[in-house]
Amino acid sequence: MKFFAAPMQGHTEGIFCRFHSDTYGPADFYSTPFIRVEKGEVRRRDLRVNDTQTVKGLNVIPQAIFRDITEWKLIAEAVAQLGFTTLDMNLGCPFPPQVKHGRGAALLRNPSLLKAVAEEMPSFPTLTFSIKMRLGVEQPDEWTAIIDTINSMPLTRVTVHPRVATQQYGGELHIGQFETLARELRHPIVYNGDIANPDDIDRIADRYPTLEGVMAGRGLLARPSLHAEWLEGRQWSREERIIKLLRLHRNLFEHYRSTLCGDAQILMKIKPFWEYLEPEIGHKPFKAIKKASSLPKYTTAVDSIS
Repeated sequence: MKFFAAPMQGHTEGIFCRFHSDTYGPADFYSTPFIRVEKGEVRRRDLRVNDTQTVKGLNVIPQAIFRDITEWKLIAEAVAQLGFTTLDMNLGCPFPPQVKHGRGAALLRNPSLLKAVAEEMPSFPTLTFSIKMRLGVEQPDEWTAIIDTINSMPLTRVTVHPRVATQQYGGELHIGQFETLARELRHPIVYNGDIANPDDIDRIADRYPTLEGVMAGRGLLARPSLHAEWLEGRQWSREERIIKLLRLHRNLFEHYRSTLCGDAQILMKIKPFWEYLEPEIGHKPFKAIKKASSLPKYTTAVDSIS
């Protein structure tokens, strides 16, 4: 059973993957935030934060979000030119502005585009491909309209989050539909959804022993030691988790202080690190970090974590 770190916008950029690996040991695979096209060009910032040198030695999978074959080809070309050898395709993003414009989970309702992508894949012989998907946009059986096309693609794996896009990240997991989809898929499957602690990984692994792996996003950001604890077969004490968490933060903070200018830029970049960590560090430090308007106030707030 492999552990995959999910793509999380504003979080899992290359530098996070590097320092997370250095702190906890590497996940089997990391996924970058999605790469997109704006004004007819691949967004340069998306490429810059996911450069291959930063993640050298790690298994990092860039992810594409697209709404037509032109966008897909532009991203595939850019990723190949960077030296990556794989590309994941986002069929799961539930963010309404993306879905509204035909990207992310909206592709579950666009079988003709997926067929066009399948036809173009041989044009990129240096890349392998995978998919991350939801079960549907509104109904959990919408995947049935695209399953034949997905099965026809030369994919290394399919990651499935068993919710629909309108649910965002809460509500019922449609396990019955997930299991039906899993029986029909001809590719290795990774399970994604509500993985918050090592016991959750074991529970999924026991229930679905033929899975290639599990993927965690919010769960990993809320508990960066998640996969390390699972590999060790024990849950760490809070003291152990905090020591490592602060080490990870220190590496990221020093990186941003050395590469960015001014308190505002640095704070804008480092504060999202804490977005999912209030239960771990406590409400008072979390609130102080959120309110900090200068680097001295910020460091004082972080130093209050105990």
